[in-house]
Amino acid sequence: MKHRLLFFSIATLLFLSLINCAKRGIPSGGDPDTEPPKMVKSQPEEFTTNFDEKRIRIYFDEYIKVKDIRKQLIISPPIKEGGYIVYPQGGTSKYIDIQITDTLQENTTYSFNFGQSIVDNNEENPYEYFKYVFSTGSYIDSLEVGGVIKDALKNSPETFVSVMLYEIDSTYNDSTIYKETPTYITNTLDSVSDFKLSNLRAGKYKMVAMKDVANNYLFNPKTDKIGYIEEEVTIPTDSSYTITLFQEIPEFRATRPALVSKEMIVFGYEGEAKDMKIDLVSKVSDSFQYSITQDPEKDTLRYWFKHLPQKTDSLIFKVSKKNFEKEFTVKMKELKGDSLQIKPSHRGNLPLTENFSISANTPIVATDESLISIENKDSVAVAFTSKFIKEENRLEILFEKEESQRYKIKMLPKTITDFFGEVNDTLDYGLSTKAKKDYANIKLTLQNAKEYPLIIQIVNEKLEILVEKYVTEAQPSYNFPNIEPQNVYIRAILDTNKNGKWDTGNYLKNIQPERVVYNPKKIELRANWDWDETLIFK
Repeated sequence: MKHRLLFFSIATLLFLSLINCAKRGIPSGGDPDTEPPKMVKSQPEEFTTNFDEKRIRIYFDEYIKVKDIRKQLIISPPIKEGGYIVYPQGGTSKYIDIQITDTLQENTTYSFNFGQSIVDNNEENPYEYFKYVFSTGSYIDSLEVGGVIKDALKNSPETFVSVMLYEIDSTYNDSTIYKETPTYITNTLDSVSDFKLSNLRAGKYKMVAMKDVANNYLFNPKTDKIGYIEEEVTIPTDSSYTITLFQEIPEFRATRPALVSKEMIVFGYEGEAKDMKIDLVSKVSDSFQYSITQDPEKDTLRYWFKHLPQKTDSLIFKVSKKNFEKEFTVKMKELKGDSLQIKPSHRGNLPLTENFSISANTPIVATDESLISIENKDSVAVAFTSKFIKEENRLEILFEKEESQRYKIKMLPKTITDFFGEVNDTLDYGLSTKAKKDYANIKLTLQNAKEYPLIIQIVNEKLEILVEKYVTEAQPSYNFPNIEPQNVYIRAILDTNKNGKWDTGNYLKNIQPERVVYNPKKIELRANWDWDETLIFK
């Protein structure tokens, strides 16, 4: 009996010990996998010369997936769309299979840069910037050139910018970038503004950068940003290049107009509307009248009209500007008309640095300042002047604003008369200003600024202009008072053509955009702060 009890006790202890060991030994999953996949071999081997295969297979040490291959894979020189197929296109595999259906160029070094498209199956760790290179000739080209991408107006460049080299030979001209794919190409992808073109042969090239929206390596001025180096780039070189991207203003073109309300036709356009003419070709009565206003949000002109005979089926217009001229027919139909609507620029708070104004949806043809009055919180009349800005269909009210003040602006009926003879009802607006301690002030000093005039701007994080100064000569400092607390940037525009605004570039006309200098720091403005800053021109 004692032996049995001893045996049972030992068995129980062993059983409990095994349970504890099992508990301690349960796997926790371990540390997460942070290692990317690695290539173990390829067929043909990397850096193969006299390449004449139609298939490439690249093997990895673990199962991989291919992500966003259409955007990440950069082939240089480019192979036309449909000229190659990459597998796997979904699922997982231990290899990538590339089938080449296009005819490759002779004596040319090709590089397949996969960006960050190859990831492992479990944790999706990317095999960063993996590149497979071969040559259809007897040697691998090994020259390189690099640089950095900037944006003409923004403080940081676009992502996925293509940088291209076009060989300057007997077939090259300025229109090549619109019609032909480049000789070599690389891409900044989504992480850096630096670029490097590698595996190049010696020669002379045109260097162009593009935000290539269609991803077809052809420049489309309507959608693509472009930047270029003016001089020829000679390879080999020790130079590093800075390319500034800009959006061109497209050549003027009118789009088909349409009747959108009873007495208003919209005329869309591409390019700039300045000097755009809209002439009525159809014969109408002598009482017919029209007025044209700019749509505040779209590239559209609004053509307002009245006293058109009721039985008119259609109107023919001629739209022209410089070398453009085209006739359009607009069908008439029964639609509702527009009634006068007034919109104020501010409600509630009126910043000390801004003016109050009202705008209308229909053309304003007359204003009566005598029907406007302004009082402060003590019911004391405030002196003011008004200014009608025809291009913006807006009446601006100008008066000296005081801090911590309330203003009541009243506009009696007939202050505003529109094109159709409609007038406003009584309009009352209550506005107030904050104390100066609720704002921040910036005192700016310029260093190494040698070119004038300058447009100095304070912009918010969306790069919207908060306040600006036009500077024609050097001063010890420049003050920007009463700015709402927020994060801001400071920039200066070198107004080369002295027209008071920033101008973009044009590739065919060999015009670079006007230079913009940013203070690299984001400034966190706080209430009741006086901020001293220096903008350095390099």
